[in-house]
Amino acid sequence: MGAWCFLDHMGPASFSLENRFDIAPHPHIGLQTVTWLFDGALLHRDGLGSEQQIRPGQLNLMTSGNGIAHSEENPGVTSGQLHGVQLWVALPSSTRHTTPAFEHHAALPEFKLAHGEGTVIVGEFAGEQSPARRDSELVGAELRLARGVSDLALESSFEYALVATEGELLIGETPVRPGRLCYLGRGRDGLHVEARETCRAILVGGLPFDETIVMWWNFVARTQEEIALAYESWAKRDSRFARVASPLPRIEVAPPPWFAKR
Repeated sequence: MGAWCFLDHMGPASFSLENRFDIAPHPHIGLQTVTWLFDGALLHRDGLGSEQQIRPGQLNLMTSGNGIAHSEENPGVTSGQLHGVQLWVALPSSTRHTTPAFEHHAALPEFKLAHGEGTVIVGEFAGEQSPARRDSELVGAELRLARGVSDLALESSFEYALVATEGELLIGETPVRPGRLCYLGRGRDGLHVEARETCRAILVGGLPFDETIVMWWNFVARTQEEIALAYESWAKRDSRFARVASPLPRIEVAPPPWFAKR
């Protein structure tokens, strides 16, 4: 949807000694990671030297550019819940080879709905604008809905999708439940959302992305060759991906299936 190319719904799940939810150091190219929590906490570390804990209502935004490695770690807890999303944004060619960057936003603008409220994570929505970096025209917002119908104003040139993360809502006659993505397409200037119970959802949208992308593992590129070169840099531990100061051993992975044919 626009430049949004991946959404990982994390949890809800409980922390314990057996479930630490550590994601060891691993590489990225050509994307931004947008990490947003509803419950719990995670500790971000990356090759730039960033070390930032994130909690609900806060945003960690990492721009990989030409290459960055990072980890997302247990912040030292063995109880409580973890629930959130990590979304990926494909970087346009104008910025996908630039220097990597990281930013943290402790608070973001909120807005009211007829039966609920929300937060603008990235972009502009409901008259509010997030301070987070964006490299293409897009929007991401969290919706917290109470029982009833709320009207959302949309940008007709964008394409949109809605993902429920808690509860069930209706778009027309279509139920949207956790685990499913409701693609809304383009050309809408508004949307009626009906919640029959307390719900939480993520709305994403943007101008159609006019570049064809190739995704493999944690890499977003344009060709298999670009991905093969990034994999080779990670495997060789060269300077492209700076070391992450993490106690966890880095993630190793087998090469892409076309690597041996290079």
